Amino acid sequence: MAKGKPSEEIYLSQLLKKPIYDVQGRVIGQLKDMAVQWGSNYPRVTGVKHASGLHKVIDIYQIDHWDVRGLKLKGKLEESNLRRIQNNEIYIGKWLLDRQIINLKNSNLVRVNDIKFSRITQGENSDIILVAIDIGLRGLFRRIGMEFLVKNHENDFVGWEHLQLSQDQQLFNRLHPSDIANIIKDLDRQERNNFIDILDNHMAADALAGVDLETQVEIIEQMDSNRASDILEEMPPDEAADILGELNNEKTGELLNLMEPNEAQDVRELMAYPEGTAGALMTTEYIAFTAEITAEDTVNQLRKLASLAETINYLYVLDEQEVLQGVLSIRDLIIAEPQDILGEIMDTQVIRVKHYDKHCKVLDIVNKYKLLAVPVVDDNNILLGIVTVDDVLENLVLRRLNTLS
Repeated sequence: MAKGKPSEEIYLSQLLKKPIYDVQGRVIGQLKDMAVQWGSNYPRVTGVKHASGLHKVIDIYQIDHWDVRGLKLKGKLEESNLRRIQNNEIYIGKWLLDRQIINLKNSNLVRVNDIKFSRITQGENSDIILVAIDIGLRGLFRRIGMEFLVKNHENDFVGWEHLQLSQDQQLFNRLHPSDIANIIKDLDRQERNNFIDILDNHMAADALAGVDLETQVEIIEQMDSNRASDILEEMPPDEAADILGELNNEKTGELLNLMEPNEAQDVRELMAYPEGTAGALMTTEYIAFTAEITAEDTVNQLRKLASLAETINYLYVLDEQEVLQGVLSIRDLIIAEPQDILGEIMDTQVIRVKHYDKHCKVLDIVNKYKLLAVPVVDDNNILLGIVTVDDVLENLVLRRLNTLS
């Protein structure tokens, strides 16, 4: 907040369409909007628009006084008092009023019902600043001049510092992907597409993981194919396969051809498994090592590989033919001596499922042995992928809901 003594708090709804007087008391127009500069310190009113269709504003320093009756200028309205709105200014009413914007404090969408301003006096100088937006019932009734009907309701304000008013991706880094996913769910189709355009590919992929498959498919279908393929590459292969499996064959083929060959091959292999099987549910993103590597070397490599896997709760030990030999948990690795080799500390009694096993069997295995993930193998015990507990639970819950509906 700007330092200084606040006074004369007022709302945009109380100023819109109010007369603007010159120094001689003549009405020279109505307040149509306010130009605001969204600076690094605080959003400051820089001018007022007094006529429809005119792309010039009266500079704020020409205003002597303002209240609910209107605005009074220090002098006469002359051409020299008018200037074009600058690139770093916005018409706050046009830009904000009645819009849905992101409240970074609660990570949700809010509707702007009114805008609150205050004059901050610093010595002989003063600024009119945007203090907050009103997202409550009183803001709505104030707009129609009937705030007295809801005077017992508390005001519901969001401070300007919590508003997302730019396309700076650094601001979205403050939000958890689940919060971004919730925002996506609340947007309509056009707003959703515009919002996704702001996010980088990695962030968009993380956010899409938190929305339902129908919404994922709708977003990918409407997106530019090159951008869609980039986002699919960032997603776990099993999730990308689920989305592509819902598209028509032509669109699916186009997106797969645009993806990097290795990522596309992983997705194609997953799409080949029959629906309802462990193979269709698994992801190929897991971490595996050979039996001869030491615990110390494993930890060093794990730091580089961890970001590439969907989960690192378990590490799998394979031979040169990728046959599953053993498994160890992160806990096993941490308590091992640095010189211990994985072949000595791994558990050779690996609980596993076959790629053709049904979902219900996978769930039974996960539940019986309290696993966070279960490896999926073929008849030769070659590791094909893993099924995580959240994937199997989510899938079965969705199937149950579809059955009930």
